[in-house]
Amino acid sequence: MIEKELARYLSSYDGPPLRLMEVCGTHTSSLYRTGIRQMLSPKITLLSGPGCPVCVTPTAYIDKLVSYAMTDGYKVLAFGDLLSVPGSRMSLAGARDRGGHVDFLYNPEDAFALAEKDRNTTFILGAVGFETTAPIWADMIHRCFEEKIPNIRFLTALKTMPEAMKILSGTGRIDGFLCPGHVAVITGARPFRRLAEECGETMVIGGFTASLLLGALSRLVLEASQKKRGLWNEYPQVVTEEGNERAKALLSEVFTPGDAVWRGIGTIPGSGLYISEKYKSLDAGSQGLTEDKMPPGCRCGEVLTGTVTPEECPCFGKACTPDHPVGACMVSSEGTCSITYRGG
Repeated sequence: MIEKELARYLSSYDGPPLRLMEVCGTHTSSLYRTGIRQMLSPKITLLSGPGCPVCVTPTAYIDKLVSYAMTDGYKVLAFGDLLSVPGSRMSLAGARDRGGHVDFLYNPEDAFALAEKDRNTTFILGAVGFETTAPIWADMIHRCFEEKIPNIRFLTALKTMPEAMKILSGTGRIDGFLCPGHVAVITGARPFRRLAEECGETMVIGGFTASLLLGALSRLVLEASQKKRGLWNEYPQVVTEEGNERAKALLSEVFTPGDAVWRGIGTIPGSGLYISEKYKSLDAGSQGLTEDKMPPGCRCGEVLTGTVTPEECPCFGKACTPDHPVGACMVSSEGTCSITYRGG
């Protein structure tokens, strides 16, 4: 009954026009899958943010992995989505087709067995993600260090969301943010509460089921339409104020913050996580990967910041499809263009 009332509120909303951004790629997918995006009032515009890890990975990072893949004695291991992300010359999948040493991971810990089996190969792990997966990579780096595993190295492209949201907030084009629930499980609500207060924004932390999304979006529409500023946690079942203290302690030990390049967006100060001095022997050269060459016509950067919709990109659905992606946003199951192409 409550869900029906919330759905009715969102579909019949007739207040001030609102431009709202869901930052998380999983939220984007869930909003399509549940049909919520399709039933919203015309006065509510949903924009998709930069919450897809492989979508914001710059070409220099892909090029570095490709270079390792094409060098004897090395083998690149990465999750499936990362293999298809275009670099400036080719993707990892393209490198593999040309004889490069590339394989995909189902589970990061599979790398330990591979390294034990083949001591003559140095395995380069493509460690991409946000605060959600960063603790997994931190734990692996810590384990490699403690166990003195000699033939595993990490090339990291780990990023943090609050810094990116601060940049987006400064554009003045967004009336409210649906904050990433998975990230908030790790960080806690506090960083987003601080951000909302500092930037004078309306922010809501939401979950991923239809019921939770209806509740979070209804709260966001209600508060944003009245220009109320602050953070509302509509995912209290799993998101606490402080977050996961153990995971945060591990991140603090293994990584140090720094500036990071986001594909198509540019450098965002303090938004990167880099392997700290103690563990630097395990770093495969993650710093300094700043070059970012966008393919001609690709507007991924503008899609990721909500400046344009995927359909407004001249490549979308023509030169750029999931089978033949031109931009990174068409690759991942969390990529806005891929989700829109398949579900929109």
